[in-house]
Amino acid sequence: MFPYERLRRRPDVEAPNLFASDAADRYLADTAGDAVLAPGLVVIGDGYGALTLAAAARGARGIRVHQDPLTGEQALDANARELGLTGAYEHRALDADLIAGARTVLLRLPRSLDALEEIAALIAEHAHPAVVVYAGGMLKHMTTAMNAVLGEVFGSVTASLARQKARILTASEPRPAAATALDRWPERALDEETGLWVCAHGAAFAGASVDIGTRLLLSVLDDAVPEARTAIDLGCGTGVLASALATGRPALQVIATDQSAAAVASARATAAANGVADRVRVVRDDGLAGRPDASADLILLNPPFHIGGAVHTGIAHRLFADAARVLSPGGELWTVWNSHLGYRPALERTVGPTRQIARNAKFTVTASRRR
Repeated sequence: MFPYERLRRRPDVEAPNLFASDAADRYLADTAGDAVLAPGLVVIGDGYGALTLAAAARGARGIRVHQDPLTGEQALDANARELGLTGAYEHRALDADLIAGARTVLLRLPRSLDALEEIAALIAEHAHPAVVVYAGGMLKHMTTAMNAVLGEVFGSVTASLARQKARILTASEPRPAAATALDRWPERALDEETGLWVCAHGAAFAGASVDIGTRLLLSVLDDAVPEARTAIDLGCGTGVLASALATGRPALQVIATDQSAAAVASARATAAANGVADRVRVVRDDGLAGRPDASADLILLNPPFHIGGAVHTGIAHRLFADAARVLSPGGELWTVWNSHLGYRPALERTVGPTRQIARNAKFTVTASRRR
């Protein structure tokens, strides 16, 4: 029996209501069984390593793994060291090389149908013709639309009975021609209000559009945000804020950072589409872990308030602390946040004096000056 209880989430947020594995992980591993021993096992969306390491403990080797969050990769590596299973897998980008020749794919179903469509098309185009995809999730996050998305590119899609509030979809008989018709990533759209092109891979938040919080922050960038030599779009998503800064301020060098592989790929595409790729450097990082102290004059942040399916503000507070460390004295953190979360006292404590810049029915924009 694989020791799921020994898995940890670190360096991601850990809390009593946040777990490193769940019933869907266990059901997926049990359903796949010895299929994980077939050549070319691929694991996609493995939260903290439960699927990869359970397969490795069973004897699988050469496992190709894609996890969108960088913290997921780091947790998998830490858990592998703890269990003595290093060397059984390698991290890969979500591309043709990840999938090439795969006969078995273990997939934690993403909540976004766009993300599922991108993954499904990639598998159908590049996996072995005999590939079997075991896709699982918790019932509260699953819809029948997921069956339909898989059914677009696989000839056979079956659903298991529920077990401990989890379910498995099994897909086989890939249809590469149908997959090619769905291969549209990254999407690209012109936001008429800002004049910016927005590019997005399937797992990127808000897709090829501008979410309403970011739009409020964008509305004050030109008139209110102070001049700066170096700026950071922290948790950049599709990179709209970074591209807006670079477009409006030709002398400014901008760093866009996000732990999501989909966000990083999207932000690079957005910068290129807006002609500012030479002044927007996009990096995949856990917050600002890779940035030196006191190295930025301005940081823009639209923090997430969900961790997976759970509402949790832990990530936002970590990002506030990162910003406080990386800002130069007198530098400013401009944050847009859901007003009901009441972040202003935390920003005052962590960063420095904080003033309200704008507010609408749902969101607040504040500027916090580093002490």
